[in-house]
Amino acid sequence: MSIGSIYIRKTTTLMLCAWASVVVVTAQERDTTLERRIDEVTVTATPTPRRLTATIPVQVVTGEAIRTLGLQNMADAVRRFAGTTVRDYGGIGGMKTVSVRSLGAHHTAISYDQVAMSNTQAGQIDIGRLSLDNVAMLTLSVGQEEDLLQSARMSASAAVLSIRTEVPQFTSKRRHSLQAHIRAGSFGFINPYLRLATRWNAHTALSVDANLLRADGVYPFTLVNGSERTREKRYNSDIRSWHSEANLYRTTDRSELRAKVYAFRSERGLPGSVVLYRTGNSERLWDENFFAQANYRWKANDRWTVQAQGKYNYSWNKYEDTDPKYEGGRQTDLNTQHEYYASLAAMGQITDRFKLSLAQDGAINTLNNNVNDNPAPIRFTSLTALRARYRLGRVTMVGTALATLITERVKRGDRPADRSQFTPSFSLTYRPLSDLDLNLRALYKKTFRVPTFNDLYYLRIGNTGLRPELADEYNIGLTWTAAPARLIDQITLTWDGYYNEVRDKIVAFPSTYVWRMVNFGRVRIFGFDVALTAGVPLTHGVRVDLQANYTYQRATDVTSPEAKNYRDQIPYTPLHSGSGSAALRTPWIDAAYTVVAVGDRYYMSQNLPENRVNGYAEHTIALSRTFHIHHPDGCRIRVQAECVNWMDTQYDIIKYYPMPGRSFRATVAVTL
Repeated sequence: MSIGSIYIRKTTTLMLCAWASVVVVTAQERDTTLERRIDEVTVTATPTPRRLTATIPVQVVTGEAIRTLGLQNMADAVRRFAGTTVRDYGGIGGMKTVSVRSLGAHHTAISYDQVAMSNTQAGQIDIGRLSLDNVAMLTLSVGQEEDLLQSARMSASAAVLSIRTEVPQFTSKRRHSLQAHIRAGSFGFINPYLRLATRWNAHTALSVDANLLRADGVYPFTLVNGSERTREKRYNSDIRSWHSEANLYRTTDRSELRAKVYAFRSERGLPGSVVLYRTGNSERLWDENFFAQANYRWKANDRWTVQAQGKYNYSWNKYEDTDPKYEGGRQTDLNTQHEYYASLAAMGQITDRFKLSLAQDGAINTLNNNVNDNPAPIRFTSLTALRARYRLGRVTMVGTALATLITERVKRGDRPADRSQFTPSFSLTYRPLSDLDLNLRALYKKTFRVPTFNDLYYLRIGNTGLRPELADEYNIGLTWTAAPARLIDQITLTWDGYYNEVRDKIVAFPSTYVWRMVNFGRVRIFGFDVALTAGVPLTHGVRVDLQANYTYQRATDVTSPEAKNYRDQIPYTPLHSGSGSAALRTPWIDAAYTVVAVGDRYYMSQNLPENRVNGYAEHTIALSRTFHIHHPDGCRIRVQAECVNWMDTQYDIIKYYPMPGRSFRATVAVTL
């Protein structure tokens, strides 16, 4: 019997067992609750996570805040979260990946409308390709999301970035809605967007989004070469992309269905590093991505709820470099990925204090490319997660046990042995005083991640000698909220101290599209995050919202005392970083000011002066006003202007990849 058949049989058996447990318990329960039906129910908002009472650190930014603060892309929004490191290769089309608490982008799961995204070839998601136009909420959770009814894949990562898109809103007299905007700005940037939504009946709605983006990406920068400074321009940073998605929403008294079809295509230049006056580059990248996913929740009775997820994902990319060093003067790489994914989860209210959930996931991933002697790997993954929550007075405890089984097949060459791992996690929160809104929390989590297809099989990119990573996370923290004076209607403070240890850590040294992978035997990470928010009402209809966070993070290689980089900070990890914002809201105009600051980093493993990447602070100003046109159906027009990096700071996030200086953007948005 083939490995694939064994895998599918085991996964199917586990899924059937999970279903059977729900059916048996449901059959033994009688639902005696009186049922009252409402003629029409319209969902108009996404529930906000319990940020202050959660057992794990949770950070949230809403869609309203994204628009008010003038955040340009997903990377700008994520950089506002404490403890995150975003690698940005410059310009609108540059690749952008996110790492949480120096554990690496591979340990950060990206959830798009409750279903995880994946890239088995590279192991990380380029968040630069994700649009903010229809985002209702971004949530960053360390450990895993609080909701027990999650797929097992969402429990397998060290952190989860959850993206929730907007649910269509309708007035009582309308069955259709329209949102449209057009943005234009510096460096040839133009971005039209359109969203149409219709309500079929009281329970069902459909929306269709279309988004186009174009920019030439030619921006000036200062080139420093010793004592000489010259003004140059960044070339081959252009991008042309479009994405469209269709969403189906259906909600009844006991069930909720959310289905999505997504398509994306882009062509962009890869600007390359600026070394010895080399400001141009001939590398280009084409991407195509299509996926269809569905998430269905069914409340069997007052105690049991079931969730089923399914997804098919197709991804294709083409990388091309023109250079005389190649035979024929050109190098072309073609990669095609397929993923087939399914998840089944059940959650039960065992007692008033005790909840239990079981999730079983199965995935099949394939990769084909045009490399000589292509191994064409196929990966079979099984994830089983058992989660429990128990409340006892002022204490809430959550535990997870995750079992991972991975097996692979290849058409050519050797394959790694089957890999399996048991990874537990435990978290709790405690409220010591009933009359003080103060919560203490603690977290432990173990994470296991295997090398990607690139890491294992493709010598020009990866390293077949890589070992899997094991990471341990420890966190202690507190949250406090109060209204201490009439001047401040609410103030919140969170503090989290953490210690992470990674064995056989895999670190990527980037060079545009090609990554060089190495194992750092042991890395220790310790630090703390502090976040403060406050709301200050000034007069009727006028208020100021303040937010600030700071991160101290020490991430060092402790593999060998004899090594030259022993106890040196690992590459691209700043010791100090933070962000802040102030938003003034009035009946006439809204104004926002934001700043993101990052300290010095090193781009090589040795912390030598010549390897230092200087710190920076980027400041942004945004002004906006919303006009309401009164007629029976209602209409809103929003006008916004932004100045990004208004101090025209010259800085790199990745060494030799200069970021844009001062830029401007204007937006006109219409909602019907």
